[in-house]
Amino acid sequence: MKQLNMPSTSATTRALQSVPWLVALCLPLVVDANTSGNLAYCLLWAFSALGLAAMWGYGGILSFGQTAFFGLSGYCYGIFTLNYGDTWFDSWLGLGAGLVASVVAAALIGYMIFYGRIKGVFIGIVTLSVTLVLETFMSQTAGPQWAIGEARLNGYNGMGGMPPLTIPWPGGPLTLENASFYYLVLILLIVVYAAMRKLLDGTFGLTLIAIRENPQRAEMLGVDIRRHQLLVFVLGCTLGGLSGALYTIWGSYITPSTMGLTAAAMPVIWVATSGRKSIGGTILGTAFLVWLSQSLAVYGSQYALILLGAILLIVVLAAPEGLLPFVSRQLRRLSSRNNVAARHGRTCIRREEGKS
Repeated sequence: MKQLNMPSTSATTRALQSVPWLVALCLPLVVDANTSGNLAYCLLWAFSALGLAAMWGYGGILSFGQTAFFGLSGYCYGIFTLNYGDTWFDSWLGLGAGLVASVVAAALIGYMIFYGRIKGVFIGIVTLSVTLVLETFMSQTAGPQWAIGEARLNGYNGMGGMPPLTIPWPGGPLTLENASFYYLVLILLIVVYAAMRKLLDGTFGLTLIAIRENPQRAEMLGVDIRRHQLLVFVLGCTLGGLSGALYTIWGSYITPSTMGLTAAAMPVIWVATSGRKSIGGTILGTAFLVWLSQSLAVYGSQYALILLGAILLIVVLAAPEGLLPFVSRQLRRLSSRNNVAARHGRTCIRREEGKS
């Protein structure tokens, strides 16, 4: 009789990892258009969290600058499209312009940080300072003189009226909104996740871990630690910029408050809670926490902040590696105990059968 081969553990793990993506792909089929748009809002923040997870979890670089690049990319998209967004192609060029601005700014700031030998907590201080300086500057641009072509910056009132993304379609360009915009964000997230997984599981990721654990030893072994830190910093900040551009496209609006102190702390809370060394967990945790914050914001923004603060406190005290890795480890431990108990029970049964 032919024996059936059981799937390997790795195959089972990959199958389980694909379940959230399949659920996400099917969600617009069971919810209305407005809910699809809200789900897209929850997912677009995951790019910024992914970038911070790569920097912090793998490179040991705690940055409070994700929202600075978030705002920079969002404003660049708005300025470009308000001046040149006449066709569907121009709106995509605006998205590219926002990402290019993030890459250039991150490369300049990162070069000064890492080649200037800034280390540890001082990196967080520098990136937070950049964020607050940018927010302060943008908040005082309310006068009519603060305009770039047709784009008025408007200070704390924010910049609005940016055209959405469109694609060519029979009968006229198709506007990406609600369900179609949700699928755009989801496809981008799948592509970015796959690329990050491949990158961080490879030589580059292992080198970052070596630098994080012992930079002196890594440098003695010939690793250019500053170049690797700069590369992961630029990558993480660019993903923060992608979140900012998508946010601006989603709401046709960007304001300096997206770069404030509270906003700067949010990615750190999401990543710390989800598990900074878990790329997949970061996506799930960020989407859930953003959804939870939005649900509580109906009753007042302070409730969401209090809850997130309490969650962060619990994580720091009870599960410093993150809630999702902590739960996963406890489940594996429980499963291992059950397997040991089952083997012990079978051994006892065989002994009793042998005696009889």
